[in-house]
Amino acid sequence: MEIAEIKAVIEQEKEAARAEADGVRDRTALQLFKSVRMGKKSVLSSLYPQLKSVPEERKKEFGREISGLKEYLENLFQEAFQRIHEQELRRKMEEKKVDITLPGYGIELGSLHPYQAVVREVTDFFLGLGFEVADGPEVETDENNFERMNIPKDHPARDMQDSFQIAEGIVLRSHTSSVQSRVMKENCPHPVKVICPGKVYRRDNDATHSHQFGQIEGLVLSPDATFANLLSLLTKLLRHLFGEKREVRFRPSYFPFTEPSIEADISCFECGGKGCAFCKQTGWIEILGAGMVHPNVLRINGYDDKVMQGFAFGLGIDRVAMLKYGIDDIKKLYEDDVDFLAQFRKE
Repeated sequence: MEIAEIKAVIEQEKEAARAEADGVRDRTALQLFKSVRMGKKSVLSSLYPQLKSVPEERKKEFGREISGLKEYLENLFQEAFQRIHEQELRRKMEEKKVDITLPGYGIELGSLHPYQAVVREVTDFFLGLGFEVADGPEVETDENNFERMNIPKDHPARDMQDSFQIAEGIVLRSHTSSVQSRVMKENCPHPVKVICPGKVYRRDNDATHSHQFGQIEGLVLSPDATFANLLSLLTKLLRHLFGEKREVRFRPSYFPFTEPSIEADISCFECGGKGCAFCKQTGWIEILGAGMVHPNVLRINGYDDKVMQGFAFGLGIDRVAMLKYGIDDIKKLYEDDVDFLAQFRKE
């Protein structure tokens, strides 16, 4: 093919391509244009083999002509692509056009999660009595979680708080007593008056227990802290949470970090203490555990048990929430069900 013929073919191809590109209106036609004008069977592709028959001194000129055609076709393709893209964008904007004259949608207020509602209520109660709030890590050392709470290795009391081990000597805390240990180490030998709210982890799983749950523990260390102070404080707390008419009773119990230890119960608010299925016919509902800080705990954490004494207590956040709000399954507290949470919205 002569040079003049090649140039004529290139000009014809440019004219045909321009006419075709102007008529492209959608992405299917655009892809067809690219295949016909720039694909393996296109005029552009057929020109490359012609380089062999072109005289050496004209090859550069011929190469520039082919490159010019390729660039021209690519520009046509980009122009068509941009035009289609803008058309699609305008169409979408029209379809989703907002009529600003229409009335707006109502904005629904969220609700405080029952778990957090209990945390706030208990925290506010103790802040009003001069307590401080202490926090600590959920991944804790075995020493802080067990040993400093008078639960040495291989002690059977550890079976009560079967925990998740992360590494040698590292566990997910099974109670917020580990925070008490940190507070004692930091404040020793000075008095302490704190509450420790937070999540804890144990190998439990049923309607009223979960492998993860919340706990609020309290610790008071003072040379003049007494058992009577503890009983008075817990009575006020439980009536604050469940109503001033609630009867409160205390039973002897066992905890490795307190001595003597007690369990606190309230009269059943379903039957008024007469006995029903809710309270298992006893008339009482178990709420929390407490006791005087064990002398071993004081000594382990650096205190002189002949000078310092105190008391500690702990209640389950989830359990209190379930009792206060009539929740029948602890898992509902962790399912993020909007309809469930809407029940606790304050209008």
